[in-house]
Amino acid sequence: MKECLLYVFSGFLESGKTTLIQETLLDPQFQSDESNLILVCEEGTKGYDDAFLKQVNAQIVMVDDVSQLNEDFLEACEQHCHPDRVLVELNGMWSVDRFLDLVFPLRWILVQILSTVDASTFDLYLTNMRKIVYEQLRHSETIIFNRCNRTTNQLYLRNNIKAMNRGAQIIYENENGTIEPLHEASLPFALDSSITLSDHDYGIWYMDALEHPHKYEGKQITYQAKVYPSPKAQANAYVLGREAMVCCSEDTSLIALWVFTEQELPEVGTWLQISGTISVAYDADYGGEVCMIDFDGRKNVMLCFAKVKVVKEWYAFGIFRKRMRMEDKQTNEWIFWCCIKERLCTGFVFWGRLSFASGYAACRYDSAWRRRI
Repeated sequence: MKECLLYVFSGFLESGKTTLIQETLLDPQFQSDESNLILVCEEGTKGYDDAFLKQVNAQIVMVDDVSQLNEDFLEACEQHCHPDRVLVELNGMWSVDRFLDLVFPLRWILVQILSTVDASTFDLYLTNMRKIVYEQLRHSETIIFNRCNRTTNQLYLRNNIKAMNRGAQIIYENENGTIEPLHEASLPFALDSSITLSDHDYGIWYMDALEHPHKYEGKQITYQAKVYPSPKAQANAYVLGREAMVCCSEDTSLIALWVFTEQELPEVGTWLQISGTISVAYDADYGGEVCMIDFDGRKNVMLCFAKVKVVKEWYAFGIFRKRMRMEDKQTNEWIFWCCIKERLCTGFVFWGRLSFASGYAACRYDSAWRRRI
């Protein structure tokens, strides 16, 4: 059975979803004789004309109401259109989670989730609709900020996205459609050999250190943080950090580091001022290089708990989903979310590759399981 590749495009109205879909279908690396189905869930100022649809061998199905976007509807699209690729232009106010929870037709394989964001209005949406912004972007593998200019604060955009979705690739696009190269934005603290963080600077430093650990290698750092209990049953460990708002004031995530010590553990809830030297090392549980701070004679591992929080919600289920690079249809990338024990920090992220000759595999984190190899 030939697979049907599913691409999901999310973002608010007039954020550039239609333009991105058009550019994707016109890309020479994407073009082929395969048939395309575009599910349009909202109409902006830019649409798809007949000449374009003929050129890219595509047909459109309009989805006027969220209740219409259900499993029976998707199966009807499969039976009537039998597409080789499906591109879903989601309504910016509809739940991405709700769509991903649907049981897709058997041939449909979710390949990629892409999001478009108008950089000029991002702060406005974030201030007034943070929960909806989080819902739109937290699953995205690629996030494109368009309408950028010289005044665009890339650091502000990046830090907010990384707090919601650490693994997302971020692209900055100028107003003329060209890609804006990533420039080193000014940090709110001096990047000297000795760094002293204010309360407001901790989150910015933490997210930047996760993405660029070698930037801080060898530097001295001083800041205040709160003591949290170790989620693991370890007598010589505790957690030191702060809580950061990701979605809304009721949804905070701990961004912190592990502290392994031979000394007496501090009381939970107390605030400590630490000062130590930063080094960089590979951490297997984290799956990459992290900053480590030596402030009591031991190397203390930095970990981002925002992702662990998501894993906790998926307790007792293994999740994997397939991604296929558009330029290389022979490459199948799988992401394994393993959450097999009760405690908070037993969820790990493994990055790997699998190849197979034929078949289909899907595993959902709710009660709907389907598997065929």
